[in-house]
Amino acid sequence: MPLSSPHNENADSEDRNPIFRLIEIMARLRDPDGGCPWDLEQTFATIAPYTVEEAYEVADAIERGDLTDLKEELGDLLLQVVFHSRMAQEQGAFDIRDVATAISDKMIRRHPHVFGDHAYEDLSAQVAGWEELKAQERKAKAKTGVLDDVPAGLPALTRAVKLTKRAARVGFDWPSAAEVLAKLREETEEIAVEIDAGDMAKAREELGDILFVCANLARKLDVDPEDALRATNAKFARRFAFIEAALAQRGKTPDQSDLAEMDALWNDAKAAEKA
Repeated sequence: MPLSSPHNENADSEDRNPIFRLIEIMARLRDPDGGCPWDLEQTFATIAPYTVEEAYEVADAIERGDLTDLKEELGDLLLQVVFHSRMAQEQGAFDIRDVATAISDKMIRRHPHVFGDHAYEDLSAQVAGWEELKAQERKAKAKTGVLDDVPAGLPALTRAVKLTKRAARVGFDWPSAAEVLAKLREETEEIAVEIDAGDMAKAREELGDILFVCANLARKLDVDPEDALRATNAKFARRFAFIEAALAQRGKTPDQSDLAEMDALWNDAKAAEKA
């Protein structure tokens, strides 16, 4: 499946189509005759973790509001798409044009109110229509179960949100956040029983239940649990850095301190943030 470019593949012009240029660079890296040994050894499976990592780095740049970094990280993510497409092309499966065509067709198919003459009454009707179109696509793929196409490889919290959101659309859901909170209290009581009993296997299971309920609560509150946890991680790192700096002024390191001293400094960090 050769891809043709309006320019010579051997030309190294900076001003030619940048997408074609990137495709050509990847083809060169994967060329058995003089390509990069590392790139040549890669497979879909070995590249997949980098693809996930680059997506997270895009999210991080957005979280920080750094558009310069966002441009670079989007480029890194685009490279992942080109890399996977090149490996598929080498196998005769598909190429990057097929990838672009598939997503273009899907977007047109899922937006009949934009690219066709269909009209939705309101946003909720549009969401319902979107789900119906997705259900038709699942049926065409012989995936008829409500949860069949929720990817197993998603981060666990994200997948929990998607699973419960999908189930909620067919009526399997708690009526409000209050009921989810009640369930969370129930789960924390259950894990306490298992911890007291010293049954760590059951405690692990109960911890999973707690995290699942927390993801469900996040959905009810319209909060992305990954975003919420990232923000708390950043807050923890920021406050712990405050503790380290304060201890350094006293000629200490954390391992030369104790919990009482560090806890007091933690409260100082909280107070400083509020101020």
